[in-house]
Amino acid sequence: MPEYKHFPLADTAEGLTEADIIAWQVKPGDTVTVNQIVVEVETAKAAVELPIPWAGVVTELLVEPGQTVEVGAPILTIDVDPGGKAAPSAPAPAAAKEEEPAEEEMKPLVGYGSKAVVTQRRARKGAAPVAPAPAPAAAVAVAPSKPKGGYVPLAKPPVRKLAKDLGVDLHALTGTANAGVITRDDVHAAANGSAAPTATPSVVDSGYDPATRERRVPIKGVRKATAAAMVRSAYTAPHVTEFLTIDVTPMMEFREKLKKSREFAGVKVTPLTFAAKAVCLAAKRTPDINAVWDEAAQEIVFKDYVHLGIAAATPRGLVVPKVRDADSLSLKDLAAAISELTDVARQGKTTPAAMLHGTFTISNIGVFGIDTGTPIINPGESAILALGAIKDTPWVVDGEIKVRKVLQLSLSFDHRVVDGQQGSEFLADVGALLADPAVAITY
Repeated sequence: MPEYKHFPLADTAEGLTEADIIAWQVKPGDTVTVNQIVVEVETAKAAVELPIPWAGVVTELLVEPGQTVEVGAPILTIDVDPGGKAAPSAPAPAAAKEEEPAEEEMKPLVGYGSKAVVTQRRARKGAAPVAPAPAPAAAVAVAPSKPKGGYVPLAKPPVRKLAKDLGVDLHALTGTANAGVITRDDVHAAANGSAAPTATPSVVDSGYDPATRERRVPIKGVRKATAAAMVRSAYTAPHVTEFLTIDVTPMMEFREKLKKSREFAGVKVTPLTFAAKAVCLAAKRTPDINAVWDEAAQEIVFKDYVHLGIAAATPRGLVVPKVRDADSLSLKDLAAAISELTDVARQGKTTPAAMLHGTFTISNIGVFGIDTGTPIINPGESAILALGAIKDTPWVVDGEIKVRKVLQLSLSFDHRVVDGQQGSEFLADVGALLADPAVAITY
């Protein structure tokens, strides 16, 4: 006889409570093996691929791409004993025990069967509680249920949720996008009692709804976690930011020499690499910059190592993976580590563990052509350095104005841990090392 198991959403990192379903790698009817990747999810920290611990045949996908699911909720049903089964059967009765009361089931996307288990979503503030109700008998059938009027409306999960919130019946709409897909504009137009606009109306038209020119994106995943962390940092640690403008012409000339050397052949040495090395050297002279405030213990914790965070912009938002023990690496090894770390981050494959326990962060805003800024300290650290763009600038050298390569640095630090003198000395050391890498010999 068939034996059904429900695959729950795993806790991919300590403390996570939910994740967003990005994409399924399997479909109903697929045969899977132990540890095969079946789904990609996005947590508050990273995108993660989840393997399944059993072999068998997938009978049902219980959630849709784009949906937010709580840790522990079942997301897939698998028959682990498919031998001799002539046709799909109903999931085991035990599934009813796992099912939680939920809001009205979202209509399935094309290619999905009806949902035997619907994950529970947390109620919005101010929303009336949904009374528990037993699932109808048809809900446990694996075969697709007959859609209302034989028509399955085409709409992405966020659009379906919007329609539900606004009380719009998607079955009554005809989508205006390609292939008849229903858009947010279609839903807003229906909610306002008008047809979806075919052209942008004049802003002076008193009947025009500005919302049709707006786009709303749910706050979730990496963006949600970053926002919470930045707010917590900004309102917990008293920030001080100092600025320094330096002539880095000698550094850029040294970089060209390294690129031509045999030892650094094929190694990507960037200004960020030099900054990382300078931070590690300067932190040894000012260890307070690498310490952290422990509010619970009422202690300042000094770190005898530098786990260097490199802020990286990715399609899913800002992530800050760490170069472990960066202070023990040579310039060449540091360049290789940063290159690998940023490549992985841009691919969206940074693991949650790679972003934990940093001691200092560098943000390279210069790659966007920005001169300077006031960076916010990463939680659990006491300082962050921002690198501006390196630009040709008139500069006084030996009493004469010359065109030089000029860079602006900005350092934000936690004033509970780092005094003005210590922050200034650290920034001056980093500046001196970038202005003339030969200064490193004196350290």
